[in-house]
Amino acid sequence: MKVKDILGALEEFAPLALQDGYDNAGLQIGLAEDAEATGALLCLDVTEDVVDEAVQRGCNLIVSHHPLLFRPVKSITGDDYIGRVIMKAIQQKVAIYAAHTNLDSAYEGVNFKMAEKLGLQHIEWLSTKTSYDYEGMTRTAGEGIIGTLPTPMIQKDFMGHVKEVFRLKSLRVNNAAKGTISRVALCGGSGAFLIQKAVEQGADAFITGEIGYHRFFGYDDQLLLMEIGHYESEQYTIELLHQVISRKAPGLQVCRTKLQTNPINYL
Repeated sequence: MKVKDILGALEEFAPLALQDGYDNAGLQIGLAEDAEATGALLCLDVTEDVVDEAVQRGCNLIVSHHPLLFRPVKSITGDDYIGRVIMKAIQQKVAIYAAHTNLDSAYEGVNFKMAEKLGLQHIEWLSTKTSYDYEGMTRTAGEGIIGTLPTPMIQKDFMGHVKEVFRLKSLRVNNAAKGTISRVALCGGSGAFLIQKAVEQGADAFITGEIGYHRFFGYDDQLLLMEIGHYESEQYTIELLHQVISRKAPGLQVCRTKLQTNPINYL
């Protein structure tokens, strides 16, 4: 199977047309796009070490969630990590592809994987965007999701459940006292813009990667806000990418990075 066939499978699942206007999802470095795929290495972020890992593990394709090339690059000199990654990937003939907000917006995408890990049921979009075709079926794209727990949980137990599922050392919450949590809304990454949608749809709790200081104000009487970290909220995206690629290319070596690329440390 060629590299471009794998990218086609990813774009069938999460069309690039679904990405937000500010985004740069898609093929980032395509020197080896038409080559036979020797393997795909999956990650959230592309670093120099990730490129080295791909080479060591015999993969000529890296599929990341976050785009390496997000802002315009005015020069490639090796003075920053982005330039060094670009040069190294080209030298090693490794293609780099990003599935970002298009994968967030896709049905059964990033947010659905988060909900699956939490055990949510009766899942719906918080906000719908458009429709698209996938394997002969019409799907709806959207932003954020809302669902229900199989059994309501007291707030303290639910917070413990979230910490366990997302392997958190710490959890940032507001001063809400909901008693029990049943209806849960969430959005991977920076989803604070959906807080009001969660309120309007009757969520008891809203989970996202980043909220920001000022956004925590004003919701104590409405819902429990939970900020779990950007990387932590999207960590299972690698598992999702593995499922999508392996389904279309069952004989291909598909590797999950062994590196922890979260730039934030907790002391």
